[in-house]
Amino acid sequence: MKGIVPVIWDYYTCGYDGDGSARCRCRPEQIKRYQDKLSGPLLDRIDLHITVPALPIADLQNAQAGETSEKVRSRVSTAHKRQLARQQKVNNELSPSEIDKYIQLGEGEQQLLQLAQQRLNLSARGYHRVLRVARTIADLADSIDITSAHVSEALSYRSK
Repeated sequence: MKGIVPVIWDYYTCGYDGDGSARCRCRPEQIKRYQDKLSGPLLDRIDLHITVPALPIADLQNAQAGETSEKVRSRVSTAHKRQLARQQKVNNELSPSEIDKYIQLGEGEQQLLQLAQQRLNLSARGYHRVLRVARTIADLADSIDITSAHVSEALSYRSK
């Protein structure tokens, strides 16, 4: 058996955790150990944490037409131009001091973000990332102000 490395399955998962199909047979401690491999500081550097569930075959067969690529491209291009006109750079390149200058929140939005910061235990880096994402969502929605809906959507991408 020289040269054969045994695989220790406790350190890997099947990949079906949370998909609703009951195919996952991994033990909770296996899943936790696997998820703990990604450190908080590393996860903090990821702006969007999105779960994409598998679609039932019926949904795939009866799919409604969505936005065209051209329409999405146009919306993104407009938002990009808006960011460059406002601050001479895109939102994800804003420094913390530039965030204070260019990303202003109303009182309700500040309270929402403060509550979320406590509940999600956001670091300073995570807090600034949420602000950048909220500003980008507002830009894509052609909104001058960042609303509670924009902040809520940005927070929903962090709550994994």
